[in-house]
Amino acid sequence: MIPGLQFPQIPLPLSGTDTLTFDLYCAKDNGLALTELQRAAAGSATRNIYLWGDAGTGKSHLLHAACAAAAAAGRRAALVPLAQCSRLAPTLLESLEDLDFVCIDDVDAVAGQPAWEQPLFHLFNRMRETPRPLVFAARTSPAGSAISLPDLKSRLGWDLVFRLAPLQEAERFAALRRRAQMRGMEITDEVLGYLSRRIPRDMHSLFAWLERLDRGSLSAGKRLTIPFVREVLERGGTGRPGSRPDNQ
Repeated sequence: MIPGLQFPQIPLPLSGTDTLTFDLYCAKDNGLALTELQRAAAGSATRNIYLWGDAGTGKSHLLHAACAAAAAAGRRAALVPLAQCSRLAPTLLESLEDLDFVCIDDVDAVAGQPAWEQPLFHLFNRMRETPRPLVFAARTSPAGSAISLPDLKSRLGWDLVFRLAPLQEAERFAALRRRAQMRGMEITDEVLGYLSRRIPRDMHSLFAWLERLDRGSLSAGKRLTIPFVREVLERGGTGRPGSRPDNQ
């Protein structure tokens, strides 16, 4: 674990060998949001940031990257993945104001749950007094949120709010290639074209299939050729002959 990066009682939802960094994020139309996150992570900005957008726009990626950058700068950082709220306790939000940088992912997951909304509201106020930035991520805007506590809902939109634009198809596959290179994998244009016609093209699906291909390639000791990729797809990435790939 990176020194300074804290996850008290919080599981770190990273997969495989990926280390999510700002460099791996394809900013494109989201450059301003990226710049403000980098400033906040470095300690040169104190305004809260609220990111929202559809699944696959890189919200969680940016939060992980921001926490990693803050920790690399010697700052104490924490990420709270509220999508796992059923496995967590609201008490984990206590004393987070003692840290330098806090990110709250998947705010939508606790909308309408007073047991979480109240502690979030109090954490917001405590962090405001320090002042240190909070970064939120959700699929909906603050105004469109299903948060039932009016004061919390209004505060979420107080500072910087960015709607993340989805990547175009060429940009999604460029991101896939970049992540493959990070893993030491080479994906040719031919293999990318083959994949683009056979798997879902949202970022979650693309990265999930990349991980399956990586595992299969390491296990079999083979490069990512079209025949090998075809074999993995036909097995559904599980190594079980005859199973179908997901969402096909």
